[in-house]
Amino acid sequence: MREINTTQIKSKVKELFLKANYHIDQDLMQRLEEALKEETSSIGKSVLQMIIENNKIASSEEIAICQDTGLAVVFVELGQQICIVGGDFAEVINQGVKEAYQEGYLRKSVVDDPVFERKNTKTNTPAIIYTDIVPGDKIKLTVLPKGFGSENMSALAMLKPADGPEGIVNFIVETVRKAGPNPCPPTIIGVGIGGTADKAMVIAKKAIARKMGEHNQNERYASMEKEALEKINNLGIGPAGLGGRTTSLAVHIDYLPTHIAGMPVAINVCCHAARHAEGIL
Repeated sequence: MREINTTQIKSKVKELFLKANYHIDQDLMQRLEEALKEETSSIGKSVLQMIIENNKIASSEEIAICQDTGLAVVFVELGQQICIVGGDFAEVINQGVKEAYQEGYLRKSVVDDPVFERKNTKTNTPAIIYTDIVPGDKIKLTVLPKGFGSENMSALAMLKPADGPEGIVNFIVETVRKAGPNPCPPTIIGVGIGGTADKAMVIAKKAIARKMGEHNQNERYASMEKEALEKINNLGIGPAGLGGRTTSLAVHIDYLPTHIAGMPVAINVCCHAARHAEGIL
């Protein structure tokens, strides 16, 4: 049984949230450069150039990519041969988030009592933590500082099995059409199919962290991703909602088995920054 001290977890969480807020992954930067070459709208090209320049400045100066530095979401893959020592697991994740946001001068956007007082916690905690127990003796952490301009555009549909692939693609495209400029396009669209309503939403959110250019390994689902992306980019919303062909950069679909009577479909919309970072302990 391998022991991991909570101080290691705290340090890694802090490191990853700083990295995610400052540095865009190379695969996404490459996709933005490709989109710039493909874009036909002069305004769209100008917006994409500004996004690319902004990302370069944020990375070189280690300042926030966006003023909305997000609500902290953490996906944990916890090896079953690990013993965590030295403190409370969830508490230490939140401590890592707190230190990252305080020391990195990142905006703290979390409010307690969301209906009445909406009082800022001043630490950007608590984080939203999802934990899966997996084989092995390592911990994999995937962090997503999720901005709410895009999160507010999320959607869930309890489709009928008979709606099939066409119904799913139509729902994806219609969700993006309704969102318009609000999620800061070009977007990345995470789609979760199957499970229960709540589980579909979780896998949709995790799907946005998939590497750009990677499709679902099942060719039929990969075909749906390509079809949905093409139809989205024919909407004409374009970068920043100012017109053009680049409304979304990618559609990522993941799925789980579900009940014979239903077909939950969840959509998590993510802005062009798609901030995330991964680390293994």
